[in-house]
This record gives sequence, C-alpha cells and structure tokens, in this order.
Amino acid sequence: MSLWYHVENAISERTRSPYKITSQQEIGGGCINTAYKISDGSSDWFVKTNKASLLDMFESEAEALNEMAASKSIKVPRALCYGRVDGHSYLVLEHLSLNGAADMELFAQQLAAMHKITSKAFGWHRDNVIGSTTQINQQKNDWIDFWREERLGFQLELAQKNGCSRELIKQGARLSDCLEEFFGDYQPQASMLHGDLWGGNYAGMADKTPVIFDPAFYYGDRETDIAMTTLFGGFNSQFYQAYNEVWPMDKGYQQRVPLYNVYHIINHFNLFGGGYESQAVSMLQRLLE
Repeated sequence: MSLWYHVENAISERTRSPYKITSQQEIGGGCINTAYKISDGSSDWFVKTNKASLLDMFESEAEALNEMAASKSIKVPRALCYGRVDGHSYLVLEHLSLNGAADMELFAQQLAAMHKITSKAFGWHRDNVIGSTTQINQQKNDWIDFWREERLGFQLELAQKNGCSRELIKQGARLSDCLEEFFGDYQPQASMLHGDLWGGNYAGMADKTPVIFDPAFYYGDRETDIAMTTLFGGFNSQFYQAYNEVWPMDKGYQQRVPLYNVYHIINHFNLFGGGYESQAVSMLQRLLE
C-alpha cells in the first residue's frame, strides 16, 4: 500500500468522509521531516513524513499538540492522525495559512495563559524529541532534580559520546553540583510548556492570530520557554512587556536565562557540532562565575 493511499484512508476514517488527494505540494523550511500540503479540492491538510522508525516522534507530537489545543489558551495545529506504511511514518495536521505577522501582545497573553495550565509533576508521561534528539521526560516532583538529570545531565552524556572536550564535561558537572544556588526561594510551578520556543516555531495567520507548532512538550518552569525566546531573536519588546503584565517574571529570572539556554546550546552541539561546543563552554564558565 502506497504512503498516500494510506494517508487518504486514514483521513477518510478519522473524518468519516471520503478523501481523495487531488493536489500535493512539498513545503520547505524544515530540516528534520519532509512536509506537504495536500488537498482534495475542498479541504487541506499538512502532512509530515519521515522514516518508519520515527513513528514514535510523530505520536508524541500529535499527543502534545492536542493536549495544548485542549488547554484553549493558544492556537496550535490540531493533529488528525498518524501512521506507518511502506518504510515511511507520517503525521497529518490541520493546515493553517500562516502568511502574516503575529500579534505579539496577544501571543504573550495567550502563552502566559498556557503556562498557567499546570501539572502535579515536572516532565511528562512519555519521552519525545528536542529537534531530533531524544528528550527524556521522566516525571519528578523536584524541578532542580529534573533539570539536573533529565535536561543538563542527559545532554552532557550525549556530548561526551559525541566527542566533546573534557572542559565541557568538567564545567557541566560543576554547574550540576551547584544548581540550587540559582533558585534561592524561587519554587517553579510545573507549567505546560512548548519546550522549543524559538522564532522559527511560531507564526501569524492572516488576522495576526499567533500560532505555535513543532513543540518539545513537557511540564516545567515557564521561565525555560521565555528564556529560549531570547536565544535566537524574533521576539520584540512588546511581547515581553505584555507577558509581564499578565504574569511578572521572578526577580531571579535573568540569572537563570543562561542556565536554561545552555541546554539548547549543548543540544545544538549534539545535533550539529561546530562552534556550539565553545559557545556552551563559555556559557558554563559565565554561569560558574
């Protein structure tokens, strides 16, 4: 059975309406999956495809998007179905026309509303991915333990396997030993997080409705989402002002920004190598000062 025949049948089954693809357009922009817009002339869907072995990645993304959608806080593409056939895995998502700038004030307000959705534990009931790296979400009641073991520690283990310098491991271990010093009396809530909130993972619809997508979903300190918005740019002062009006950041937030972002920089080393290692070492050294 061909991939597209299987996709047609899956859409038909889930929508309870016959679906026959009449047009198929490959969409660029991603570096992990191949993506398409498909149509039957009346309804459109967004389809991601990859190797059959990566079906679990699509399963976790579908569950994350639908959990975010159920919060009714911020717009995300709803997941319809996923499957595996003929050496491929696929994920079918709601197709949204993202052709305008997002209303950054509304974006911040809605993101804060999503962050106010909380869980009893940090993590999630299943692992997923950050980029194409496995992201371990083993649930814990203590945020510092979670960050030490499931975020910083896991990335350092991967970096060592990927041939990083001894200096990176040494400085990372030193940071791990003193994480408590960054928190004082700050006790984060286990907030619903996007998890990979950089400028490439949001867009606006024609009416400027903000949309977020490609999550690395889990429940954790909301500051991790906000910290990542500062890493590669794409978020203006209006966004931060509006967020703080809804839910002001803790006074120690600025000191924790590099603590949270070094996770992403080490992950970029694990994904791409190159200069990300020296950037991570520099961040670790500044944190340890």
